[in-house]
Amino acid sequence: MSIRIILADDHPFVILGVRAALEMQAGVTVVDQATDPVSLIECLRSTPCDMLVTDLSMPDHSFAVDDGLNLVRRIRSGWPQLRIVVMTTLTNPAILRAIVSDGAVSMVGKAESMDELRQAVLAARDGHAYLGRSIIEALAHPQDCECERPPAPRLTGKQAEVVRLLVSGQSISDIAAALGCDRRTVTRQKREAMAKLGVTNDPGLFSYVRAYGILNF
Repeated sequence: MSIRIILADDHPFVILGVRAALEMQAGVTVVDQATDPVSLIECLRSTPCDMLVTDLSMPDHSFAVDDGLNLVRRIRSGWPQLRIVVMTTLTNPAILRAIVSDGAVSMVGKAESMDELRQAVLAARDGHAYLGRSIIEALAHPQDCECERPPAPRLTGKQAEVVRLLVSGQSISDIAAALGCDRRTVTRQKREAMAKLGVTNDPGLFSYVRAYGILNF
């Protein structure tokens, strides 16, 4: 059974990584993509699809949608047959609980592995709601999630510069050319930075930076 997916995230860096991961799955096709709530609604109106995979917190410069929760509710109202997989860095138990109370919505943490996202997509395809491990933990231990995250380990200047360029949308080759070094050096700096921050994939890296402002993004 083929799945037509619309993908939504406000940063191209994340869209590229998630799209590549999803399309590795047989029978999955990303038919359109959006970078903000307004363009997402336009995509849903113009492009037939079976599933939406979306970030929960996309800036809306038109102020047409108040927040991610209201966006999900609006989409559920307008497209009740659409299955939704939400990707998020949020750990607020009240918001998570409000979203997952809808049996047509699955949710995974952005720092989780791409395998977790693929499992969520397959479960949603089969009509089941899927919760990632970090979401389950946040709901099970709300008091832990409300605590402020400890300061991130300090990145070296080179690691911070590589992460900054990655998050701005540049490729490993682009960064190597910009910094005048070998691609292997950039890859190593990226790997070391990710290990320090405790993330395992590109979307998780970007989400961490955006959520905790470690590089003033």
